[in-house]
Amino acid sequence: MTKEEIQKLQTENESLRQEVERLKDEMMRLISRNLDLSERLEEDVELRRRVDVAREILDGNIERQRNADLKDDGQLMALIELRVENEGLHQNPDFDGKALAQLIGVSYERLQRLFHRETIHRSPEAYIDNLRTLTALRLLREQPNYNIASVAEEAGFNNVRTFQRRIQDVIGMTPAEYRALFTRDIV
Repeated sequence: MTKEEIQKLQTENESLRQEVERLKDEMMRLISRNLDLSERLEEDVELRRRVDVAREILDGNIERQRNADLKDDGQLMALIELRVENEGLHQNPDFDGKALAQLIGVSYERLQRLFHRETIHRSPEAYIDNLRTLTALRLLREQPNYNIASVAEEAGFNNVRTFQRRIQDVIGMTPAEYRALFTRDIV
């Protein structure tokens, strides 16, 4: 190899080193830019999530405020019946009078007064308990293959013993005796 060829190779090598350094710098700039964009995207996603949550809360508060502003007790009772019965909320064992008050956006005290004036149930809890009982009686009639524990659970009772006592108190017979009235012809 001649001195000129060596010189030429060294020049090309130096040029390639400079190009590699330039590419490294460009790569670091792009990585930094991508990290910045990624952080902005995460912030944007988080902001959108917060806006969605705030919108849901606001919409819920608007509905609750509208419900709380209802002066007509009949309208409020209709709203309660629509929400609880149509959505089957009474079938959740944790659903109680306080959850109902929160759902419709009134104070528990107003809800108690409403039930005392407008219903035979005398309390939100009695109303919910009555819906559970009616659901259980329907299940006992319509679902002969369900065992008693399944009926109690699906109707929203916390435990089987409470369910059995409630049915006994309401209709004067056990759930099994009640079911037998409707399944005699089936066997």
